[in-house]
Amino acid sequence: MSRAVLLVPLSAAISFWSAIGATAWAEESDTAALAAALNMAKATLQGGLRASKAQGTPISAKFEIEDGKLQLLIYTMKGDDFMEVAADLKTGAIAKAQEITDAIDLNEATQQKAAVAKAKVPLLAAAEAAVNANAGSRAVSIVPELNGQASAEVTLLTGNTFKKVTEKLD
Repeated sequence: MSRAVLLVPLSAAISFWSAIGATAWAEESDTAALAAALNMAKATLQGGLRASKAQGTPISAKFEIEDGKLQLLIYTMKGDDFMEVAADLKTGAIAKAQEITDAIDLNEATQQKAAVAKAKVPLLAAAEAAVNANAGSRAVSIVPELNGQASAEVTLLTGNTFKKVTEKLD
């Protein structure tokens, strides 16, 4: 068999595994950067959920790093309108709010609205329950889901370790 024929599959395999390794490294460094930034932040997810009520019912919340900066973003709903609320990282108060217009974000907000509509427990209570059940942790995100029953996936951070837990909302 020719060397060229053997090198093509080998080259493809190396490229495939290199891409997977680079993706895993990027995700690992992103979580490390998020953990480091969160350890410096004073605002809490729960404080952001409380403050965002002025813009409607909170339907999800998360800390994220965008353009190298930590942000606390909360999606809210009021009637048929959806807002993205950014909370101040020092005080937890609302820094800005804007209507959600991106098709992907609107789809996510619509799914979250359906889960929250079935919920009997508010997201704030679910986030507090998750943090209270996991000593030394802080809530990083909360996203409601509807899989037959309403629940929320809560991402927690303890030290530099992330953990996902599920809280029932009904």
